Amino acid sequence: MSLSCRKALSLIGGGTILAAGASAAGFLATRTPAKAQAPWELAGSYSDPRKNALSYALLAPNPHNLQPWQVALEGGDALTLSHDGVRNLPHTDPDGRQIKIGMGCFLEQMVIAASAAGYDVDLTLFPEGPAGPIARAVFAEGAQTDPLAEHILARRSCKKPFTDQAVPAAHAEALRSQVDVYTDPAMVAAIQELSFDAFMVETLTPRTMKESVDLMRMGKVEINATPDGIDMGGAFLESLMLTGMLSRDALLDPDNPAFSGGIDSFRELMLATPAYAVLTTAGNNALDHIEAGRRWLRLNLTTTGMGLSLHPISQALQEYPEMQVLYAKAHEMLAPKGHTVQMLGRLGYGPEIPRTPRWPLEAKLARA
Repeated sequence: MSLSCRKALSLIGGGTILAAGASAAGFLATRTPAKAQAPWELAGSYSDPRKNALSYALLAPNPHNLQPWQVALEGGDALTLSHDGVRNLPHTDPDGRQIKIGMGCFLEQMVIAASAAGYDVDLTLFPEGPAGPIARAVFAEGAQTDPLAEHILARRSCKKPFTDQAVPAAHAEALRSQVDVYTDPAMVAAIQELSFDAFMVETLTPRTMKESVDLMRMGKVEINATPDGIDMGGAFLESLMLTGMLSRDALLDPDNPAFSGGIDSFRELMLATPAYAVLTTAGNNALDHIEAGRRWLRLNLTTTGMGLSLHPISQALQEYPEMQVLYAKAHEMLAPKGHTVQMLGRLGYGPEIPRTPRWPLEAKLARA
């Protein structure tokens, strides 16, 4: 959840945030969490082909930016990917479906990055069964570069309002080889309504709202110290934090302007959406979740190459009791063949956004 710059300015209401002058300007100009963004600069700088591929994989999209992966290097050519066991979303993702989708994104980005260095990756999913490691990978020379590799560092999940520009028909048709794409205004409006209603269920359900707020990193210092979760940074938001207008308590208080501001911001986001992408699977088991993540990652890289923005919005797909009615409605609308909707995303043209914070590779390698 984020407040738009417009909403932030309205809450500031006349400039009472900081004393005017060079010191204030200097503070606002230094709010970039460079340490948390450093892994993007280090990607591709490792001599070990496994670490090299992993340095790109850890930049993959994942739910709430939890980065729940732990990797053990084995011998000179293999590795095992596991869930770290502590980064979960028990209230909004009680079955761990979204976590496994994020693992699929990680694996596919690793495979694509390895191909760019000339390495093939032989993956075995759930080598010890569903309760064990996610995958074992063996690297071997001989791969041809996957063309999507060139888009890894430019890929983003754009959580901002899109422009009024329509998704070109040729792009939409090309993407339909990977997912369902909806551009019809009536259908787009129906998905907008569904998505906003689902957002409101999550927002007005205390335990699900708190789950997100607890994962927010408020300002540069917190983001650099803990570069996972939902980063709440930048000059506008940190200005609000300084005055106490924006805090975790404020975001949990329905009577606080920060709470209503978040709702207004999301409504603005939904309305500024010209198209949607929907990814479904025939089944709904752990292998399907991994496969959905791999497909979503390829979609995200493909849209990046087209100059399009993609923003996953998962609220209506979450499996907890309060969302049951909207979950059924989403499947009635978007999965008429009885399939499971694994991912729903806004599609359009968005602004340039900064790199998302990430833990360094070394923090995700299991000690021998």
